[in-house]
Amino acid sequence: MAAFTSLLAGLVFGFGLLISGMADPNKVLGFLDLAGPWDPSLALVMAGAIAVGVVAFAVARQRTVSFLGAEMKMPAARQIDQRLILGSVLFGVGWGIAGLCPGPALVSLGTGQVKAVVFVLAMVTGMVVFEWLEHRRLHRAATAR
Repeated sequence: MAAFTSLLAGLVFGFGLLISGMADPNKVLGFLDLAGPWDPSLALVMAGAIAVGVVAFAVARQRTVSFLGAEMKMPAARQIDQRLILGSVLFGVGWGIAGLCPGPALVSLGTGQVKAVVFVLAMVTGMVVFEWLEHRRLHRAATAR
């Protein structure tokens, strides 16, 4: 049942990205280009997503298990540190250069866009490099004790 609801949620998200045009990098770049013909539609999509997210997190905070019975795992970290800021900057720069972020990139990958293929390969490579570096960092910290 969990796999089915995950698939259903992913399909709704993907169709939402397609319908709103957010899987089109030019739409995103049109929002980020303040000097050119600015397209505010991304701001409206973001506002809608934030509204849904605020309600969903408010409900989730009140629960110990999901509607399907799985354990609720809410984020525990609340500090803003150098790693969070650096990661946010890298994410934003990549988003601004490509006009894609992970969700829309996967939707665009399904449409066969070459730009999405390159983006997803770079994203997966970045994830692998991060995991490797994180493993090394944790190993060093453990052996230093």
